[in-house]
Amino acid sequence: MLSLSAEQELVVSSLEELARREFSDAAFSWDGDLPLENIELLADRGYLGLNIAEEYGGGGMGEFEAMLSIEAVGQVCPDTAEYLYNQQMVAPRAIEMFGSEAIKERYLPGVTAGDESVAIAISEPEAGSDVGAMTTRVREDGDDLILDGEKVWVSNIPHASAVVVWAKFPDGMGSVVVDLEDDADSVEIEQHYTNMADHTQTQFRMHDIEVPETHVLTRGKEGFKQQLQALNWERLGSATLANAIARCALEKALEYAQQREQFDQPIAEFQGIEWKLADMVKRLEASRALTYRAASNAEAQGRIPDRMDASLAKLTSGEMVEHVVSESLQIHGANGYQQGHPLEYLYRLARGRRLAAGTDEIQKTQIAAALKRDGLPPLA
Repeated sequence: MLSLSAEQELVVSSLEELARREFSDAAFSWDGDLPLENIELLADRGYLGLNIAEEYGGGGMGEFEAMLSIEAVGQVCPDTAEYLYNQQMVAPRAIEMFGSEAIKERYLPGVTAGDESVAIAISEPEAGSDVGAMTTRVREDGDDLILDGEKVWVSNIPHASAVVVWAKFPDGMGSVVVDLEDDADSVEIEQHYTNMADHTQTQFRMHDIEVPETHVLTRGKEGFKQQLQALNWERLGSATLANAIARCALEKALEYAQQREQFDQPIAEFQGIEWKLADMVKRLEASRALTYRAASNAEAQGRIPDRMDASLAKLTSGEMVEHVVSESLQIHGANGYQQGHPLEYLYRLARGRRLAAGTDEIQKTQIAAALKRDGLPPLA
């Protein structure tokens, strides 16, 4: 078990109670749509944007508490937890970390109120893990900054009011905020994709968008470094979401195994099932320990996640959740394999955790690079 402060325990217990009371009935019925009713309720109760400053309507807490909220909600309704992850650990997090006061005042209150959301656009048709191959650029035209480029696999565009776009500047990598309403005429939607989890992802082009200085988040020699800091928080958020999905699946498997009878006894009494359950909880708790250790270390060192810590947590959680959900489906047998069953959906949802926020292969490369540079992690 995690050692939590009284305030953190209150966050977890309150959100668990809220989720089980309000989100259980509709969980697994969203069919790719946003759980807007749940989002509105979380905003009304002050649980949306726990790690965003109070002056923007947030909870004024840290990333650790935001991650706890994702896990507490996700064990009941993973779709609601995914929204929390996206709006607490991804694009809005980058806006608060690096944005001008004007850009924070423009978007963060809407995020914490549940009225607006912000997407993030990194991948391109020919540049996924290799961000150096990125062709989206911000060029200087006198005193103006002009953005052109193409992005793909962008989540939440139909509901977002803005998108954080990674791009190349003349002096290095950077990121800017594009307002999807103000710049609508310059953003061309090429197509929407539906992924395995029935979630919509979008490919779009940007043509000659004038970017105000207030909308520049990062750029120059330090820009890429800053973006990686934000990306490492995204990776820890992704790990937390994976842990929540796995816990949701494991809870359903345990309940089913204790109720389902074969050969005159619950299947939970068979050693083969017992060993599955033991292995699943072992993997889950190991992943949770790595994830929260990484977050705790980051907050103790100025809220900057260590690359090794973040990649270890992300890699472990992605491998873990696929295994745990698969074994949970196995325990359910043919029931869990039917379309519309929660385990069938969790199986499709879990697979994305090995891709989003950096593939397994990228995490292994990051871990090996840190290992060669710094040696083994310190014992204490």
